Amino acid sequence: MSLLFELGRVVATPGALAALEEARVAPRALLARHQAGDWGDLEAFDRHENIRALLTGARKHSAYRTPAGKIWILTEADRSSTCILRPEDY
Repeated sequence: MSLLFELGRVVATPGALAALEEARVAPRALLARHQAGDWGDLEAFDRHENIRALLTGARKHSAYRTPAGKIWILTEADRSSTCILRPEDY
């Protein structure tokens, strides 16, 4: 799996960590998908924006469904940090 960008410092909200634990999904697995350009359950427009962000350096967003609910991953434009969160944590 090819990595398309750096994640920077990775942080997560307590709610996201609890949901991932409940769903038995490793945060690293979702981070690897995000970093490889597998944006998960995004609409076509948002996928296109992520591809554009690879060229322009804008923020990237992924959304993944788990048995415990949806998880978002956001990487800041300057690649200084990546946050794992639930939509309600935003």
